[in-house]
Amino acid sequence: MKTYMASPSTIERKWYVVDASGCTLGRLASEIAKVLRGKNKPTFTPQADTGDYVIVVNAEKIKVSGKKLDQKIYYRHSDYVGGMKEQSLREKLAKKPEEVIELAVKGMLPKGPLGREMYKKLFVYAGPDHKHAAQKPEELAF
Repeated sequence: MKTYMASPSTIERKWYVVDASGCTLGRLASEIAKVLRGKNKPTFTPQADTGDYVIVVNAEKIKVSGKKLDQKIYYRHSDYVGGMKEQSLREKLAKKPEEVIELAVKGMLPKGPLGREMYKKLFVYAGPDHKHAAQKPEELAF
């Protein structure tokens, strides 16, 4: 018995489209991270990028439970003294709803070069339209 290890030449990638309307942020992000990583395939190999491409539409229509809209804070820093900026989830959803899903999924992917490669296969759009019709993406429901 030999253990199967996927190589870059044997990996087949698919395109999936996910409708985020009405989905909970964390549960949606974890399912997307599984597909990006390739854990939904029998050919999953931990040290190789075996995942598929994921397009997320309707990012502005996600929901969260509890008081997260006001209590969840996103921080960023400009590297200057006093350059700390903070933004609540409500403000971030109003300005850049795509970034909310992107940050949630990015945190669930591996750190390092492999995780950055997986993250590049994620495309998030605030509305129902996307520009990847030529790839013929399949509907993916969770």
